[in-house]
Order: sequence, then structure tokens, then C-alpha cells
Amino acid sequence: MNLDQLLRSEIQKAVTAVFQQQIDNLQLQPTNAEFEGSHTLVCFPLTKISRKGPEETARMVGDYLVQNAGIVARFNVVKGFLNIVLNDSVWVNVLQNIYANKQYGQLPSNGQEIMIEYSSPNTNKPLHLGHLRNNFLGWSVSEIYKANGYNVHKVQIINDRGIHICKSMAAWVLYGDGETPKSSGVKGDHLVGKYYVEFNKAYVAQVNALVEKGSTKEDAEKNAPIMQMASEMLRKWEQKDSETVELWKTMNGWVYEGFNETYKKMGVDFEKLYYESDTYLLGKEEVLKGLESGVFFKKEDGSVWVDLTGDGLDQKVLLRADGTSVYMTQDIGTAILRFRDFPNITGQVYTVGNEQEYHFKVLFLILSKLGYDWAKRCYHLSYGMVDLPTGKMKSREGTVVDADDLIQEMVTEAEKQTRELGKLDGVSADDAHKLFNMIGLSALKFFLLKVDPKKRMLFDPNESIQLQGFTGPFIQYTHARIKAILRKAESLNLSISADDLSAITSLEPAERDALQVLNSFESKLKEAAKDYSPAVIANYAYDLAKQYNQFYQNIPIFNEADQAKLKFRIALSSSIANAVKKSMALLGIEVPERM
Repeated sequence: MNLDQLLRSEIQKAVTAVFQQQIDNLQLQPTNAEFEGSHTLVCFPLTKISRKGPEETARMVGDYLVQNAGIVARFNVVKGFLNIVLNDSVWVNVLQNIYANKQYGQLPSNGQEIMIEYSSPNTNKPLHLGHLRNNFLGWSVSEIYKANGYNVHKVQIINDRGIHICKSMAAWVLYGDGETPKSSGVKGDHLVGKYYVEFNKAYVAQVNALVEKGSTKEDAEKNAPIMQMASEMLRKWEQKDSETVELWKTMNGWVYEGFNETYKKMGVDFEKLYYESDTYLLGKEEVLKGLESGVFFKKEDGSVWVDLTGDGLDQKVLLRADGTSVYMTQDIGTAILRFRDFPNITGQVYTVGNEQEYHFKVLFLILSKLGYDWAKRCYHLSYGMVDLPTGKMKSREGTVVDADDLIQEMVTEAEKQTRELGKLDGVSADDAHKLFNMIGLSALKFFLLKVDPKKRMLFDPNESIQLQGFTGPFIQYTHARIKAILRKAESLNLSISADDLSAITSLEPAERDALQVLNSFESKLKEAAKDYSPAVIANYAYDLAKQYNQFYQNIPIFNEADQAKLKFRIALSSSIANAVKKSMALLGIEVPERM
């Protein structure tokens, strides 16, 4: 029984004894920082059985706990809130259990499987800042679910077909002159992205020229020669024209090589890749079946639609008049294929920006109408866009912040600041390089993950790299500080067991506060999984590092003459270092031994 369960049990006993009734759902929460205590009981619901005011109800429960529960030292009442102060012996026992538990921060297997999709790029451009938030978010949520005892399947759908791909292909045919990544020295995804931008430049010029000759804007956009060429390529691709398919394979191959380099830099991985070029066929089959069964309908031009107006939405096209597929068609096929591939998954999570919220409402509703009961177990992990000081990114105009460039900029800035601080004495060139990468990626990942996923955010590279404040490097520095303390303890040949800690009978406030934060790790793990939010873990890691620094500044460690207290503080430091390391690992962030 953990501490929260133990306290709940004692409170239940108190309520039953004092009011001769039980209450099923006790509202127990962390105590606000401005009040003394670790746990707060919300007493307003108890007034129904106490028939007294909330403050008197709280006092009555508090008095009983102090007199009868061996774990409660004292309490204070603020309006209807009972703030509980636990005995120091309770916190000593907490540290004993954590120090002895090498698996602290890893909950036991629950036998459940879950699939989490992230990244899901188009193969017509390199990964950018938005993809970084997506990848870091999806990967971290996957690791958080692993820590909660789930068997997690990390997947992505690669959007490798469609008009956007054909735009890059058309521009390369027109303007590429046989250029390849090898001949140009340009990374494959960057090269293909270059031709996506070239397409848009030519398209805009052609549309303007047609409008000047008297065409309407709408007709000009349809009839621009380069758009006609891209549309014809899409038709040929779906008809399996050998020349078109070969060019598509070649250019996508360039992109995949580029993506893999970037994923390696990011530190993300996938168990299985799905390709739209495969799944859209299954999606088309399902749409045609739905048409036959009356779930969908066909318009006069031959296009196939679903009518969701009765569900408060609108009509949605599933197959165009020329028979080609849309994104929704592919997503129908992908969802079905995944549940066939992994029949035991309890759910499927889609990590996709919030501009696609309507799309996923429609997708899940369509799957339900097609008779798939598991549709209700699909979840859209919607996240806000990342803004820049310079404004919104636009791929077609080439104004995106490239993922590779941004990662390198962060590493370069980490090197600059580390050298300025003069912290590299005795560090080899290879170790220094690893440290710069570790700090740079920490700054980037932590900044993008510390904000609740649902919120839109402004990325500030300069703020993210600081060694002070709510940043990844601050937490890394704290971990390195603790490891230096542990190395000194090791040099003193201090041997510490969990049993040694029981010699402590009283704690300093800073020790108690640090233990309170340390003890909340596993509850934060559960909260992060429930909310699909790495921000919960990022905030926990920061709170723990901040609390340790307060402990370090206020409590002597090696100047302590009492060996029992010295061992206790070393064990506390070690346990906090482990929790910091594990929590940061859930965000995909390494912590250095030295910094």
C-alpha cells in the first residue's frame, strides 16, 4: 500500500468513526505551497453526513487523525480544506522504500497494448519545427505509457502519395536537369522540398499570367500548365504507369534517407511504418463496400460522399469524381489495417495538430458507421501549433524552420554557452561534443514538451538554452551537481542500505519538502498518461530539480558530523538523481554525469 492509499484508508476510518457513515469518493489533493502539509482533504462533500459547517467538519476529522492515526502529526484548516502534516517517520519510510526500489518510476505490466502514431510526414518536404513538436510529443507519450505498464506500438503513416507529391515530381521533371542528392550534395528531403517550392513559384506565375489574359482566378488555378501536369502524374500513378511510379519511388527514396538522418538526430524511433500508397487501396475497398450497403452515397459526377449532417457535421467526399482518393480514404484503410495487424490493442492514438480536429471527428464517426466497434477506442492527441517570432511557417513558400537546421543551431548555441562558462577543463573533445548535443537537444525537447499539448506555443530558442529557469539545461545541471555529490560520497567509502535510514527520527523542512515531491513521481506518471501530456512529467522534473537545489542550499551534506544524517542525505540525493534521470528519459532527454 503506497502512502496515498494508506492515508485514504486512515481518513475513511476517521470519517466512519466520527460521523458513523462512510463516503466512497474522498477528495484528496496535494496541499497548496503556501500552507503547511502534504495532503489536503476537501471537506465540503462531508458536510452532507456531518451536518456541520465545512471548517468544523475538517477539524473533527483532523482531531481524530492526530489522536488515532499513527501517521498524522498535526493539521491546519483553511475554510473547508483540511491540510494534513504527516509524521517524519512516514517520510523516512517513503525514502527507505524508494531507495530500495530500483524499479521506482516503472509501474508493473497491466497486460494492455496501445498504439501511438506520430510524425506522419509528407514526402514532398523536409521535417520542420512543427514536426519536432509532433515527434517529441508522440514519442514521449509512448514512453510514458510504457512506464505505466503498457505494451506500446510506435507507428507512423507516411503520406507518400497524392497531389502534393506529384507537385515536387513535376517541378523536378521541368527544372531538375537530373539533379540528385549525390550530385548536388544536398540532403534528399531538402532537395525534394526545394522542388515543392519551385512548383509553387511557377504555379503562381502561371496563374497570374492566365488571369492577365482574361481567365477567372478559379479557371486559372485549374488550368495552369504545371498543375495540369501534376494532376496527370497523379492519375498515371494510380493507373500504375511504370515511368511515373519509378520517378515516385526514386524521389521518395531520397526523402526517406533524409528523414532517417533527422530521426536519428531527434532520438525517436518506430516499430512499424505504414504507407499511404498501401493503405489507400484498402480504404477505397471499404468506401465501395459502404456505398453498396448504403452508408455512403454517390453524386451525379460519380464522386462518393458520406452524409454526417444528422450527426451535427456535414457531407464529406471520400472518392473524387475521377476515382482518386482523399486523405480520409487513406485514413479509413490505415485504421482498419492497424487493428488487423495488432488485434489486441486497447486503443489507437493519433498525434496530429489541432487543425485536424474536425478530420478525426469525421474519421472516427465513419469507422463507427462502417460497423467497427473499436472506433470508440481511437483518440486524437491534438496539439497546438508552434509559432515563431517571425510569424507562421509556410512550406510552399519555403519559410519553414527546418528541423535539421534548428537542431544544429541549438547544439551550436550549447557549445558557445558552455565554452563561455569555462566548464570544459579536463573534458576530451569527443566528450565535449556529446555534451553539446545533449544540452542542445535537451533545450529544444524540454521547451517543446513543457507546455500542455493543447496549447499553441511560441518557441524561443534563446530562453530554452538558459541554465537557470524552467529549462532542460537547468535540470541537467542539477543532475550533474547531484552526481558530483555522489562521487564524493563514493570516495569516502560510504556504504548505505535502506535499513540505515531508519536511524533518522526527525527531518529538516527542506528534506521533508524534497521527499514530498520525490514521492509524487508515480502519481504524476499516471496523470501524464491519463492526459496524454508530457508537460506533466516536464513540470515534475523541474519541481524536483528546483526542490533539490533548495535542499542543497539549506542543508549541509558533507559538513554534517552525524553519520546517520549524512547517509540519509546521500540516499535522498541518489534517489532524486534517479527520479530526475528517469523523468527526463521519458521526455527523450539524456542527463550528463558532469556538466
